[in-house]
Amino acid sequence: MTSLSAERRSLDASLERAGFYPRLVADTVHDALDGREPLSHVVHLETHFERNEVHRHITVLVLTEDMLVITHVDDQQLDEDGQQMMAQVSTESVPVSQIRSVVLSYLYAQPQDYKPSDQARELTLAIAWSGGQRLDMGPAGCSDPQCDADHGYTGTISQEDIVLRVSAEADGMQAVQNAKSFARALRKVNTANPVTPAAASTVAPAPRRQPGLGARFSRTHHQG
Repeated sequence: MTSLSAERRSLDASLERAGFYPRLVADTVHDALDGREPLSHVVHLETHFERNEVHRHITVLVLTEDMLVITHVDDQQLDEDGQQMMAQVSTESVPVSQIRSVVLSYLYAQPQDYKPSDQARELTLAIAWSGGQRLDMGPAGCSDPQCDADHGYTGTISQEDIVLRVSAEADGMQAVQNAKSFARALRKVNTANPVTPAAASTVAPAPRRQPGLGARFSRTHHQG
């Protein structure tokens, strides 16, 4: 068996271990791959609590030689007893030549005692390709705790289409290492397929924030 077929088996095994409608998710992922062989993958499962409801969602990133394939599945119960369920599935395929940036952020515990063998406790992977930007705003303030003046607003602008946050506490240390390996593979393929002048000069409109593909990624993967 080739290494590519071994990666396909590894992808299927990861979906089985996640246990989130594995047959549905696997069929969706392989359909989105459209016959391409995976080079690397990340499977990230989260549980989100909203009032009296519990929602689960899974994000699967699969890298091929020329595409980044993103699959996201949410579930929702339609009755109080949870007997009637609905799954919302979204996929997006992005040519690696259109990816503008791959940003990795790490979190280390006790940095004063850092050793080369120490592993990051948390990793955040941000990938941008469409030119869309996220704006985080909040009230501005000053250092005077007694001040009640209006200081306006402050915020940050981040260029990102998907943000995946993986922590050792929530997902396990192996999940952090897997995400890091995926990011390295993505950077390697992206470097080998630089952004074309046409893609670089054309900025796509920011994705609309709806329960489809756009804001879903940044929303679901910033949960504490």
